[in-house]
Amino acid sequence: MVVWATVDKNAGRAGMKPFVIEAGTPGAVIGKVEEKLGIRASDTAQIILDNCRVPARNLLGDSEVKSGRSARGFKGAMKTFDATRPIVAASAIGIGRAAFEYARDALAKAGVRMEYTKPRWKLTTTQADLLEMEAQLRAAWLLTLKATALLDAGQENQLESSMCKVKAGRAVTWVTQKAVELLGPLGYSNELLVEKWMRDAKINDIYEGTGQINTLVVARLILGYSRAELK
Repeated sequence: MVVWATVDKNAGRAGMKPFVIEAGTPGAVIGKVEEKLGIRASDTAQIILDNCRVPARNLLGDSEVKSGRSARGFKGAMKTFDATRPIVAASAIGIGRAAFEYARDALAKAGVRMEYTKPRWKLTTTQADLLEMEAQLRAAWLLTLKATALLDAGQENQLESSMCKVKAGRAVTWVTQKAVELLGPLGYSNELLVEKWMRDAKINDIYEGTGQINTLVVARLILGYSRAELK
């Protein structure tokens, strides 16, 4: 695992550095493993570091602690989110698409089909819901493509990574809940996977920066405000 630790307290946030702690390192112990609502295939566990000595070669990046604009420290830790937030967004889109496609196909068998050419006021409520589910997922997908394309090209993508994370987190939460709702009692039962997808969905709106935090990041970057100016 990678642990960010302060190597120079006098440098404040700039004194943080990332270290690789290899499995089996003495003093690194796995504590409680959490029982979670969703994403149960992924373990979330407490890590206890008790007199855990890490060799200097396990330091990631430059060992020098810099100050001023060139300082990485906490900024370096936050920079990792530019790569991980689009990954979470992609995960959210996959979960949302699975729920949407299952609900769409199940309803089609019952005679409720999506209509792309009719105006919304001529659609049933269920048809309108299906169209909105697909639209929300496609919007999140396009934002995620932009964020990952910029990352792949080595360009700045902080704004785009937060935008796609916000959109995908909100979309998957709503889409999976709507899928459960449209499928009725069967959707809420564990006979179908849609209830699992709904449970797995919400974490995508929470980790790697909550939807609220990422909305703040987007607002600050667009409006040009600092953390102190916009909280």
